[in-house]
Amino acid sequence: MSALFNFQSLLLVILLLICTATYAHQVIPAIMNRNRHGVLGIFWKAARIGERLSPYVSICCVIMAVSCQ
Repeated sequence: MSALFNFQSLLLVILLLICTATYAHQVIPAIMNRNRHGVLGIFWKAARIGERLSPYVSICCVIMAVSCQ
């Protein structure tokens, strides 16, 4: 089943995107800041969400780790 049709898998993919983009922004911020607009702007926006809402993102990571068996 595709991650688009399973709601829990879709949430997991979005959460992993946020975590990965935040980590990549910490390691190489110049590449992320250059691509604020367009298709690659999704990664910049996900990095901003991960930076500003990091306590909530980490709580969601723990909940997803416990709920996924």
